[in-house]
Amino acid sequence: MVTVKPFNGLRPARELADKIASPPYDVLNSDEARAIVMENPLSFLRVVKPEVDLDPSIDLYDSKVYEQGALNLRQLMEHGEMIQEKKPIFYFYRQIMGDHSQVGLVANVSAEDYRNNLIKKHEFTRKVKEEDRIRHIETQNAHCGPVFLTYPDVPEFDDLQKRVCAEIDPEYDFSSPDGIRHTLWLVNEDDDIEIIESIFREVPSLYVADGHHRSAAGTIVAERRRTSNIHHTGNEEYNYFLAVIFPKSQMKIMAYNRVVADLNGDSQDEFMQKVRRKFSVTENAEPSPDCRLKYSMYLDGKWYGLEPMADSYPVSDPVKSLDASILQQNLLNPVLGIDDPRTSDRIKFVGGIRGTEELERLVDSGRHRVAFSLFPTSIDQLIDVAESGNVMPPKSTWFEPKLRSGMVVHLL
Repeated sequence: MVTVKPFNGLRPARELADKIASPPYDVLNSDEARAIVMENPLSFLRVVKPEVDLDPSIDLYDSKVYEQGALNLRQLMEHGEMIQEKKPIFYFYRQIMGDHSQVGLVANVSAEDYRNNLIKKHEFTRKVKEEDRIRHIETQNAHCGPVFLTYPDVPEFDDLQKRVCAEIDPEYDFSSPDGIRHTLWLVNEDDDIEIIESIFREVPSLYVADGHHRSAAGTIVAERRRTSNIHHTGNEEYNYFLAVIFPKSQMKIMAYNRVVADLNGDSQDEFMQKVRRKFSVTENAEPSPDCRLKYSMYLDGKWYGLEPMADSYPVSDPVKSLDASILQQNLLNPVLGIDDPRTSDRIKFVGGIRGTEELERLVDSGRHRVAFSLFPTSIDQLIDVAESGNVMPPKSTWFEPKLRSGMVVHLL
């Protein structure tokens, strides 16, 4: 039902993989990226965040930024620091973070499948971010950052993956500075490639876990090139975009927490009175809730436990029953005045990887007034929302570990 396709991947020379592979573009700001590149000039951040090589005052959407990224990619190729496969293949990419391990298939997926909703979404995209990704792809003529996809487990495929990874030596096996171990195997036997393609032809849908703007941009580029190519056949590289596809049982979703700058003009007592209208409140709570439909709130140096009243949300609605939705509709909007969390500058989202200590730090610093620690969204909730054709509230999921950019690139 879905198409996965082998491709002639561009990847680092074996001895340079740990130097080239970098964090994705959207987890660092420009200053943080510049500091990494200063220590490691081979970092793929020079391709995915190419402003690091330009004056810090430059607008991130200046055409010079995109051109610099394309130049840096070409130089990696010309210097032999990145090499291209001689034949189309797949890859298996394993990440180990602490006691969690996940193995994904690196493959091309179909822009047509995305258009036909066989690759399902759970977030809205923003035009400005779509256009940014489009300009990166078109200027570099490559997909340099993979989309993170998931799917219901297929035992036959799991068995194949374990066999292949046991039979051959990995091409790369290194730990990144954050302590995460990254291992890459080349799947280049024709029989294995054919089996993988045939297995996924029976998979009804794939689901975007992370990379909604990259997948949307890859599809738009495919449409533009198809329209402009009078000899279009459907087999061109631009018809596909780069993905790493993980079985859902291996997904690790962490909480995506919130901090708010002020109490919307209320005193602390007034704020607490309003909170109690929709939530039961307990004092001396743990910083992290232990199950769904519980929240931990940090205010004035103390943690409070919140549980929504039973009649305060529609239980059967896959979106409105999400913890992030309940908090937004019953507290952030009516009490704190955060009517649109996508655009409000009074709310900040904090990935669970940073821990609840980061929430305490932000509030204790005086820059924010109150913080909310949420229970992680489950992968089944994500799939339920995607299947319903709806979208989650912004910043509902934080996936870890993050995929490194530059492990494998898809050239158009």
